[in-house]
Amino acid sequence: MAKFSSTLLGLLAAAALASSGLAFAAEPGMMGDNGMLTDHSGKTLYTFDKDADGKSACKDQCAINWPPLTATAADKASGKWTVIKRDDGSMQWAFEGKPVYFYKDDKKAGDMTGDGKGGAWHVIKP
Repeated sequence: MAKFSSTLLGLLAAAALASSGLAFAAEPGMMGDNGMLTDHSGKTLYTFDKDADGKSACKDQCAINWPPLTATAADKASGKWTVIKRDDGSMQWAFEGKPVYFYKDDKKAGDMTGDGKGGAWHVIKP
């Protein structure tokens, strides 16, 4: 009986460790070398002043110029990151309640050409 119990406890512990890793999946962004928030490939992330907390105002041509940082139905909130639903039904990441975007003219990691555009777009500086 003791051997069975220790085997069962070992299996339960392994299952708990495996499932805890799933619950803490990587956040969609990280701090870049320049102190700005980036995605995991180093692309700069932005917020839009016209967005209300948890709601994107960037649609149609705006969303072509400023692609949303998309999320999937399986993605879950973590730390300062949440997932919001856009008007078109797609999911988008938000940081501290503000929807997050890329800028179409940022071609490589570290580009920040969208910062200050129209006075309403800002690089995220946590």
